[in-house]
Amino acid sequence: MKVVIVGGVAGGATAAARIRRLDEKAEIIIFEQSGYISYANCGLPYFIGGEITEPTALTLQTPQQFFNRYRIQARVHHKVTVVNTKQKTVTVVNLRTNETFEESYDKLLLSPGSKPIVPPLPGKDNPRIFTLRNVEDTFAIDGFIKENRPKRAVVIGGGFIGLETAENLKRRGVSVSLIELLPQVFVPFDYDMASFVHDTLKRNGIKLILGAGVSGFAEAADGSTEVQISGKEPLYADLVILAVGVAPDNALAESAGLKTGIKGAIQVNEKMETSVPDIYAVGDAAEIRSLITGDPALVPLAGPANKQGRIAADNICGGNSTFKGAQGSSILKLFEMTFAATGLNETAARSAGIEFDKTVTFSPSHATYYPGAGNMTVKVLFSPKASGHFKKGQILGAQIAGTAGVDKRIDVLAAAVRCGATAGDLTDWEFAYAPPYSSAKDPVNIAGYVMTNVLDGAVRQFHWYDVARLKKESDSFFIDVRTPAEYASGHIEGSLNIPVDSLRERLDEIPKGKDLCLICQSALRSYIACRILSSLGWNCSHLSGGYRFYKSATEGNAEHAARLCGECGAPL
Repeated sequence: MKVVIVGGVAGGATAAARIRRLDEKAEIIIFEQSGYISYANCGLPYFIGGEITEPTALTLQTPQQFFNRYRIQARVHHKVTVVNTKQKTVTVVNLRTNETFEESYDKLLLSPGSKPIVPPLPGKDNPRIFTLRNVEDTFAIDGFIKENRPKRAVVIGGGFIGLETAENLKRRGVSVSLIELLPQVFVPFDYDMASFVHDTLKRNGIKLILGAGVSGFAEAADGSTEVQISGKEPLYADLVILAVGVAPDNALAESAGLKTGIKGAIQVNEKMETSVPDIYAVGDAAEIRSLITGDPALVPLAGPANKQGRIAADNICGGNSTFKGAQGSSILKLFEMTFAATGLNETAARSAGIEFDKTVTFSPSHATYYPGAGNMTVKVLFSPKASGHFKKGQILGAQIAGTAGVDKRIDVLAAAVRCGATAGDLTDWEFAYAPPYSSAKDPVNIAGYVMTNVLDGAVRQFHWYDVARLKKESDSFFIDVRTPAEYASGHIEGSLNIPVDSLRERLDEIPKGKDLCLICQSALRSYIACRILSSLGWNCSHLSGGYRFYKSATEGNAEHAARLCGECGAPL
């Protein structure tokens, strides 16, 4: 059997090694148009920032290493331009010599990855403008910085590459501005959780411009690049990173007549087979299925790409492996903070027509009496009732922001999404506990407790975007149950301050017949106050996530917050 693989990195290189382990006699050839067959593309921004100092650290395997270990022919600087499905051949160009030749195959695996989106903006070919997608791009940016010592940089795009590059340029002593067309950066997060990302950028000296599009580039009088922004004053930069997103590299799919889907991605079945026999596709260029909704999806992440490569290899070798779908688990380090998400966010759930509820909790990463505990904001989406294939309380997705312990908890919640766990399951799950690592009630347990309280009707909640509406309703009465000092540092206008520990002695100050809206800093004391007052006959609800979450969501950009609430149907 002769297997030709187009593209290395995650999917292609993984598949090649797996095929060799399954079939020692197979002839395996990888064609990679870059100079590197297997590299850590997620580590590229950290080389720019100096966190990774050795260029060789970025290359996981060289062509010689592939041949020595696996007897796989890995040919770099070779670009496959045409797939002939009838003849079962590919046309290849040696980019070093410009020689063109044909290579036959019995099985073909396409792993071309994605390509940076470069909008057709005036001046986009300016030599100070770079994209960051492969090792060559990384070395070009690093070389430019070393030679030109830029003082000002503009990063366009607030996704993973844009955010990580902004941080690493800042660490390298460059003044950084980040422009994002959307009202928020980091789209795995909902706007309210993304507000923590915005705050982190600003606290670390990144100038953040949201809801603004770049209209073009021009040469400035001082030799810098003028970055023109629609409706705003231009910025001037010595270096520009264009990171507005990626699109599947589908040129070969089109030449082969393969069926394509979202953004031209190659349609595959659960065995990673395309619409043409003996051709498989994996990675960023493949359209897969959402694990949760079952809908077609693009998930350009290294983890799913590696899994798809292994599954395709199994099936190429006569196996029967299947890819169950991806849930989009991701994590981002940004200065001192970590941000992570898995499964559906609110936007994705609404787009899929899935009914959901949500909770926001605030937990320390480990026992607070042990030094070094960091705080985490944990947002979880769940099904409020049994509906379709969802169980009541089933975990649909999660988002976490914090300084420590985020990676551990997002992985647990990712497992919960994967296995269809419910809020009740989270209360039962047992985790390793010692003061340096967790609390006896782990943050995941706490999230489960809060969700079950909501599901069981033990407490009602309202959300940050409900506050403005509730303040206009005559039946609503706001009580802030924090301490006077906390109340004085910032509060919702018109609220009455009665600390929770004094609540029972001050019941005569609370009007009868009102719907009480209770507030505290993190929604723990307000929950306790709700239980006290509801047992005494009042109708109560409390502010999900507390005042700290309300403040974060509304303080950064009230205009965008109001717009988003209008779009999602939540009154503000």
